[in-house]
Amino acid sequence: MKIQKLNNFQIDKYIIAALKEDITFDDLSTSAIYREDKTAKISLLSKDKGILAGLDVFKRVFSINDPLVDFIEYKKDGDKITNGELVMEIIGNVRTILTSERVALNFLQRMSGIATQTKKYVEALGDENIKILDTRKTTPNLRLFEKYSVKVGGGFNHRYNLSDGIMLKDNHIGAAGSVKKAIEMAREYAPFVKKIEIEVEDLEMLKEAVDAKADIIMLDNMDIDMVKKAIEIIDKKAIIECSGNINIDNISRYRGMQIDYISSGSLTNNANIVDLSMKNLRYVD
Repeated sequence: MKIQKLNNFQIDKYIIAALKEDITFDDLSTSAIYREDKTAKISLLSKDKGILAGLDVFKRVFSINDPLVDFIEYKKDGDKITNGELVMEIIGNVRTILTSERVALNFLQRMSGIATQTKKYVEALGDENIKILDTRKTTPNLRLFEKYSVKVGGGFNHRYNLSDGIMLKDNHIGAAGSVKKAIEMAREYAPFVKKIEIEVEDLEMLKEAVDAKADIIMLDNMDIDMVKKAIEIIDKKAIIECSGNINIDNISRYRGMQIDYISSGSLTNNANIVDLSMKNLRYVD
């Protein structure tokens, strides 16, 4: 799967906001110690194992501070890393390097953690016919970075935001009065290019959704036996997504089932960081 890189016009405002959060007016520590503008080189090292994601974002943090910073890259997004590996070398003004360090690492470690978590889910499922999806359970203002990281880890993106697709959940159904009515109202309102997805919790709701010709049916919090019955009832009349309480320990139970997607908020909201560090600062001519 070819992954479209994040463009600078998409990410710069978020990086600038992060830099502003970290630097009000001066980096007091760096300014106190490094009083001359000297060129230095520093190594980006892995202190952990995982999947790399976010190297372009990492580099962009430095470049926003100083366009003259240069990079020697030994790894790329999607590569597996282990403890002690050299990922990149950064060459530039020593002040720029130290002032940008933490923000750059924060993005890279978080994004690599999500890619690593996603890869674990993909491998635990072990079924290329079922795609693993993220959700909207993302860190506020970091969704762009986190959904990109899911793709680097071998997953796929669900809708990006509320304007991106129609998903009718329990409260929508309750407000409409029934599954059928909710689908009818959505179909009447929505642009014809948008598919209609509805969340069902039992087989009665499911039958109503099938009869109303929903495009996508999410089987929410159903046990495996109920999922099997649901697949028979749907009978390829809709795309099938499973969600709810699916984790790294039980996802393998869905292997080989005739479903299309599994979505899990844990890809983004339960991922640990991958530990990386900038070390071995030295001056260069």
